[in-house]
Amino acid sequence: MESESFAVMKFCSSLSTGWIGNIRAGAMNSLGNHIKSSCRLVAFNTEQSGSGSPVCLLKSYNFYFPVHHFSFSLFFYFLSCLSDLVTDFDFSPFDDNVLATCSADETIKVWRLCEPDQGQNPAGSASETLSPGQGRLETVLFHPSSSGLLAVGSASTAQVWDTGRDLALAGTTHSPTCKYVLSLTFVCVYIMLPTVREREVRLWDSRKLGSSLGSVSLGTSSAQGRIHVCPMSFDGVSHCLTESSTRGIAMVPKLALDVASCEVLRVLQLTDKYIVPVSYHVPRKDFHEDLYPDTVGQTAATTAEEWWKGENRQVQLDCGYSTPVTLSLTFCFSLSYSVSPHFNCPAPAPQEVQVGCSTSSSPLTSPSSSAAPSRSPSSTSGLSSGFLPSPSQSTRAIQSMLGPSSKFRHVQGSILHRDTHITNLRGLNLTTPGESDGFCANRQRVAVPLAIAGGQIAVFELSRPGKLPDTALPTIQNTVSVADLAWDPFDPHRLAVAGDDAKIRVWQVPDGGLTDTVTEPKCVLQGHTEKIYSISFHPLASGLLATSSYDMSVRLWNLSSGQEVKVLKGHQDQIFGMAWSPDGQLLATVCKDGKVRIYDPRRSDEPTKEGPGPEGPRGARVVWVCGGQYLLVSGFDSRSERQLYLYSTQTLSSGPIATTPADVSPSTLIPFYDPDTSLLFLTGKGDTRVYIFEILPDSPYFLECSSFSSSEPHKGFSFLPKTECDVRDVEIARALKLTKNSIEPVAFRVPRVKKEFFQDDIFPDTAVCWESTLTGSAWLSGSNGQHRKMSLRPKDMAPVSEAPKDVPVRKYLPSSVYLDEKTDEQKKEELLSAMVAKLGNREDPLPQESFQGVDDEEWAKYLVQIMVMGAQVVGRAFARALRQEFAASQAAAEARGRAGQQSAAASSISGITLQEAQQILNISTLSPEEIQKNYEHLFKANDKSVGGSFYLQSKVVRAKERLDEEVAIQKQQQQQQQQQQQQQQKPET
Repeated sequence: MESESFAVMKFCSSLSTGWIGNIRAGAMNSLGNHIKSSCRLVAFNTEQSGSGSPVCLLKSYNFYFPVHHFSFSLFFYFLSCLSDLVTDFDFSPFDDNVLATCSADETIKVWRLCEPDQGQNPAGSASETLSPGQGRLETVLFHPSSSGLLAVGSASTAQVWDTGRDLALAGTTHSPTCKYVLSLTFVCVYIMLPTVREREVRLWDSRKLGSSLGSVSLGTSSAQGRIHVCPMSFDGVSHCLTESSTRGIAMVPKLALDVASCEVLRVLQLTDKYIVPVSYHVPRKDFHEDLYPDTVGQTAATTAEEWWKGENRQVQLDCGYSTPVTLSLTFCFSLSYSVSPHFNCPAPAPQEVQVGCSTSSSPLTSPSSSAAPSRSPSSTSGLSSGFLPSPSQSTRAIQSMLGPSSKFRHVQGSILHRDTHITNLRGLNLTTPGESDGFCANRQRVAVPLAIAGGQIAVFELSRPGKLPDTALPTIQNTVSVADLAWDPFDPHRLAVAGDDAKIRVWQVPDGGLTDTVTEPKCVLQGHTEKIYSISFHPLASGLLATSSYDMSVRLWNLSSGQEVKVLKGHQDQIFGMAWSPDGQLLATVCKDGKVRIYDPRRSDEPTKEGPGPEGPRGARVVWVCGGQYLLVSGFDSRSERQLYLYSTQTLSSGPIATTPADVSPSTLIPFYDPDTSLLFLTGKGDTRVYIFEILPDSPYFLECSSFSSSEPHKGFSFLPKTECDVRDVEIARALKLTKNSIEPVAFRVPRVKKEFFQDDIFPDTAVCWESTLTGSAWLSGSNGQHRKMSLRPKDMAPVSEAPKDVPVRKYLPSSVYLDEKTDEQKKEELLSAMVAKLGNREDPLPQESFQGVDDEEWAKYLVQIMVMGAQVVGRAFARALRQEFAASQAAAEARGRAGQQSAAASSISGITLQEAQQILNISTLSPEEIQKNYEHLFKANDKSVGGSFYLQSKVVRAKERLDEEVAIQKQQQQQQQQQQQQQQKPET
């Protein structure tokens, strides 16, 4: 007896290709599709020795997934009691885990498949076994709207079975020439004739299978056919050519489509070694309701007995909602993206358990939970459908439509003008440890480690941008390689540097920057036994420094005395990062041992709270957000994908309350948090993109905003205090980007309409973070402080909250919009009515209506005369107006021609057009004062002494000469017009 293997696979994500490999498709010895799909599982024929059949079941909690983005991992299990060739199979439309199979042993088996993590055999045994007794079975199909109904096709018959009563409700026998029933549906049967291999389609009434309603011949072919009945034409639809030969094709249900990317169809192609997902997309953005009409849900409308009695009902949505008749894909879309993390559809009470995992009385009855699985509390909105792919532009569009959106979602990052850059940097140290930011900056200067022997550090003044000379620069001689460095937030001249020799050196930079090489530090801190890789100043207390080392300890230092004051213990491995709380009372750390810890250094040297952190040894960072209520950790998951974790400081031991993925990259995401706007900026060393999220204290916690991308990778990012932002230009953050040869300022702005007003809704009072509130000694003794706050509003700007409200102006659409919405008859009627209305009021009686005794022929003559006279009058008036308009146009064209000839001649002489000259000098209107002002600025900015070139200066000079010529031409033209007007006025006087 021939044995056949059969596999079922559940969609599971891991970022890679979308093809499913390492399969061995079964032989083409049956007439079924060889592959079928539900919203959660895929079943396919496969070769396997022995009498069993492997089943692949993978755990998933998501209802939707973009299958073309992911690959699959397989775990095989075996279905029992399949001793012969599996000819066909089908999933229940009402339960993704119910599968019916038919085989060459003339039996039908209905299986309820369990999840692998339930501690049971996922396949179990067949819950129902039917024996039609009509020879080898070829096809099987579930009823689309009734539970418990199966259609079965054998060698020459088609039957409808009630699985609950194990009863054949109807059956038919085809003509003697019919050899095989190839395909079944509840509207047609596809058969093949024996001798000439003629393909034929017959239409049947499923309640009267005695005879077909009609048939169509499709010609002859040696290949097996497939047909889909559809009420629409496919003219103009593009086709997809696959690379490998096809063994079977399965259409993925509508409820599993990725509507966020306008996916309208997805099929799975079974080849010899792969399952290839083929996705069809309409090139649009966001969700378009016209592409997704309402589709049926996953709750049966009738039972088998009700259907047999003649009842016809559509499938309704059974998910705790009573009104919808069909399941709208818009609803499915919002279900996947914007539901509460604790959303769960009410499931019916279980009646009896079958096969160890069924919770319904019938194997074909679907629990409502299968229609809309609940989501894990750790998942958040802002993610694409399905498993957890990286954020994309489609996700942001869905958040704006269906969920909360950030008022900073359109934030724009831009690199400032080249005049503000520090260029010609050479010899930068681009191999600083992953725990270091790479460089540091304050309001006045920036410190950058150099790849020069002796651990040298270059210090550049932000007030003196431009090209650095090619000669050697004065530096700080740290004597050992730099591991990390940080500016004192309360002293812009003090720089703390951690070295490879387990020492911290504190340097003092003189006013005005470095003029000579500095070799002697102000003080040296010793206490760590191994290399130091992270340092952090206290946010409120002056002279208090925290350091972490490979000796798995965190030490606190009082710079006033130069002494170690605290040693924090409890770490079991390398400390990836640490951060002070906003109030300066607590210190958080994230460690390689997979733990996140919170310390209260003044009370204990052991952690007061501890919770699970990111997995793996790839690195992590930690920062306090939302006023110290939460901890945000950027790290990696078990698949080495960059991930964000949000922890509540009150329930740290319970793990993260929300997570969101970023992307795949080897560098750790470095977080920068702005407490005024609650915006989180994330980027890594070597990245070209800066992610921006708004962090909320409640669900959905993460709101993704527009990201900033640059053309080349940056080596580091450092944000400046809020006072450095240009609030007049609605600049909410400013940072410095370090590249391999320059330091470039980056401004993040929010587009606003009323920029003449101060945007007080996004610029609250900010903390004066450059002033300390207490000394380090006072903090150690138990005192606490708080930063004072200041307003960023300029004195000459009024807040936008006090701006006068604009009166809404009604916008009238052009007439073409209204005409396009009307029929041709309506357009003709309106045109005729308008013409008649021009002649006068139609309700007034005409003079001829008062005449008596005029016959019809005379009335016709009078009417013709009136029409001819009216046409003559209108024609003469129209011709007169046309001549006047033509003369005026000709005079204007002549005037423009003279001016244009002069302007073209000037462009030819100078070799530069007027438009090019305006672009070079950034001139919109030809004002002599503005031209002179921009010329002087650009000429000085491009001087060779400040990094410019003579070529650029020559361009500026030529542009000014061209604009001066154009101003002279316009002035001459104005004088000529004035003279013509004076000559025309003299005869009149």
